[in-house]
Amino acid sequence: MVRFDLDHRLLHGGDYNPDQWLDYPDILKKDIELMQQAHVNTVTLGVFAWSALEPEEGKFCFDWMDEIFDQVSEFGGNIILATPSGGRPQWLSQAYPEVNRTDALGQKHTHGFRHNHCYSSPIYREKVQRINRKLAERYGSHPALSMWHVSNEYSGECFCPYCRESWRKWLQKKYGSLEAINQAWLMSFWGSTYSDWAQVLPPSPLGEHKVHGMDLDWKRFVTDRTIDFYQAEIEPLREITPNIPVTTNFMAEGYDTRDFIPLEGLDYGKFSKYVDIVSWDSYPDWHNNYESLEKTAMKSAYVHDQYWSLKQQPFLVMESTPSEVNSHPFNKSKRPGMHILSAMQQIAHGSDSTLYFQWRQSRGNSEKFHGGVVGHDGSAKNRVFQEVSEYGKRLEKLSEVKGTTKKSKVAILFDWESNWALKRGGGFGRPTRRYPQTLQEHYSIFWEKDISVDILSVTQDFSKYDLVIAPMLYLMTGETMTKLQEYVAAGGTLIASYFTGMVNETDLVYLGGLPKKIQALFGIDVLELDTLYENEHNMLDYQGKMYQTKDYSAILAIKEAQVLGRYHEEFYEGTPAVVTHAFGKGDTYYLAARTNTDFLRAFYEDLIEKLQLKNTLIKRMSPVVSVQSRYSKTASYHFFMNFSTEIQSIEITRSLIDAEKQTELPRELLLAPYEVIIGKESL
Repeated sequence: MVRFDLDHRLLHGGDYNPDQWLDYPDILKKDIELMQQAHVNTVTLGVFAWSALEPEEGKFCFDWMDEIFDQVSEFGGNIILATPSGGRPQWLSQAYPEVNRTDALGQKHTHGFRHNHCYSSPIYREKVQRINRKLAERYGSHPALSMWHVSNEYSGECFCPYCRESWRKWLQKKYGSLEAINQAWLMSFWGSTYSDWAQVLPPSPLGEHKVHGMDLDWKRFVTDRTIDFYQAEIEPLREITPNIPVTTNFMAEGYDTRDFIPLEGLDYGKFSKYVDIVSWDSYPDWHNNYESLEKTAMKSAYVHDQYWSLKQQPFLVMESTPSEVNSHPFNKSKRPGMHILSAMQQIAHGSDSTLYFQWRQSRGNSEKFHGGVVGHDGSAKNRVFQEVSEYGKRLEKLSEVKGTTKKSKVAILFDWESNWALKRGGGFGRPTRRYPQTLQEHYSIFWEKDISVDILSVTQDFSKYDLVIAPMLYLMTGETMTKLQEYVAAGGTLIASYFTGMVNETDLVYLGGLPKKIQALFGIDVLELDTLYENEHNMLDYQGKMYQTKDYSAILAIKEAQVLGRYHEEFYEGTPAVVTHAFGKGDTYYLAARTNTDFLRAFYEDLIEKLQLKNTLIKRMSPVVSVQSRYSKTASYHFFMNFSTEIQSIEITRSLIDAEKQTELPRELLLAPYEVIIGKESL
């Protein structure tokens, strides 16, 4: 079993790139001094350092890294050592052009940017393993080495001959025959039936790119190929340092569309099985001009909870910023107090770290204005450095939170493959499908009420939860249908909606209405799915009140379900819009229409009461104050976080001790703007 302790501390620090400053020995010396002033205990080293470690093929230079290892070790710090495959050196691309990616148009790329390499290239795998082996042999027994950070933000795809051949082999293993592929992808459509394996190419604008089953399988293949490359990367690490844990940093995306969701290109649910601990890079768009601060906080919380849920154990925030980011359309500085608040939110939702990209701001190129702990002025007196230092000092008082767990009675199901299929398929409203964003809307109701939620993949065990929320589960296998039936039959409560169970694992539509297992589970069949323009609405009644609908309206036929709400307009006026059905010992609910959050609040209020999900710690709450808890065997730690610019008052029902000051907290708790208070409760 790989250990993961990194000693007893919550980790504080982040990406350090001394290879960018080797001509500035005075700066390197000052960095070590400033790290201690900032209460940094962990640095991530070597992320893009391959050209500094191996400036010419076979010529290695470790002196500068040796010095940093020893200096960090001397002040008691940890080092998370990165493998440098995320940014290969120029000489490698020049000597071995095959390592460069080929795009979907068949164009071989030249050296540039990062992650522009082929995961299938034998030469690239060989060179990566060689540098990784060198690093493991040199630093594997160093007392400062605490973890391996493998590559950086894996992403992208390649269409070179190696990848095309790997694609065919992957399909042969999965399907066994061309006939099986023809059936699974419905290649008889447009007369595209395969008769020779040489005809099977990746999806491309130059050829097949409208075959939905192919597109789904290509995304599965890209995930599997990325994992395969990752596993090849870590072979020497596992061999030489079997007790050092391994991770790679996952991502979130969506800034340009004003969303904040996990990266959708890879199936992180599958990838997470191969890392010892999940880590990710957190860059919410704080202080934006298009939503309230608490809504940004909710979106950030959702992603934290999703990454927690991948392994249901503490994760790491591998990258964040103490100030502004670099990649948003507008990159606003965090207001005073927001850094500590947003960093404490990471800990509250299950992170055992706050790590930054990066320690010192770069002098040039694409991320030179990305916020660092040390700015271009190099000063320890500026506001950002002072806040980081204050936060690091506070973390030292919270070390007992490290390794603690979370407790949730509510789960939301997110299916990576349903998301791919919904984004790719035709029909309906292309801009309004918004699957993960819809899940966030459901999540927001529980976040407002300080009720913990896990976000699980459909392959995970959700049998222990009192409430499972699974809207828009578009792609459903027979296995998933059976799991849902078993969950409800055993006493669980399940929520579903429009788009549920429409297609199988290769995106072929189920014939004959909803699959029979789903009809039995919800007591309905779906006759049609009406798509509304963004300015069109219907109305539904629920418990004597009217609520506006938008985007989608499923038209239902009742088999055994009980009607709770009906449509009030259009040709389906009077037909069911909200239904419930008893199945075994449990209950199901089907929400036929997409609504605003006012309906979701009313709907979930009843279930929260019925299932006794209410957070009993808070007697009077504020919608802008988030309360999240972590648990050890002997204590619970409650984070009270004010995501507003006004003083907020909440009332707590039990006696708590301030975890930092060791004084008793008042039952009437006043929180200053952006303030965080952590209450400890002995169990």
